Amino acid sequence: MKIAVAGASGRAGSEITKELARRGHAVTAIARNPEKIAVLPNVTPTKGDVLDQAGLAKLWSGHDVAVSSVHFLASDARKLIGAAKDAKVGRYLVVGGAGSLEVAPGVKLVTTPNFPAQYKAEAEAGSAFLDLLRHEKELNWTFISPSALFVEGERTGKFRRGTDQLLADANGKSWITFADYAIALADEIERPAHPRQRFTVGY
Repeated sequence: MKIAVAGASGRAGSEITKELARRGHAVTAIARNPEKIAVLPNVTPTKGDVLDQAGLAKLWSGHDVAVSSVHFLASDARKLIGAAKDAKVGRYLVVGGAGSLEVAPGVKLVTTPNFPAQYKAEAEAGSAFLDLLRHEKELNWTFISPSALFVEGERTGKFRRGTDQLLADANGKSWITFADYAIALADEIERPAHPRQRFTVGY
């Protein structure tokens, strides 16, 4: 497939780009500084600005799938959604956040007392992005939330998928590596299971 990844030089975006390339997909890897994108087979580093809706739509046009892997506060959800619609991509996948996941019925992680203050604005922006997508009638979107801790680490291929509830391991730790998250995202592209839905991955 032809897949465009916005934010391809970031920690999650670079692992997603690597995973898609490993599987033989043709990847247009988009970043403000494309020289930061690793040289990989099947990957075309491309300069782009996620705040430029028309420019991004042009870059995404002609691709089967577009992926957003960008910080919510450094982008504009409406412009990203608009670019995906304007480009007429078959599917649009968003690297989401954990803040909008529920820790109890109707209770989002971001609203809990111990949620780190420095991440609150970013998490709230991610939750607002998901709300926008849920009202979207035209776009075939999927929003993939990592677990609470989104970290560097090995590619194991062993993780769980959930829906709207925060996942945690036997010790109560909620986490996923960028590499394993990338597997889950690539699997969703190849075998769509969550059209117009959010799902989450963790150990």
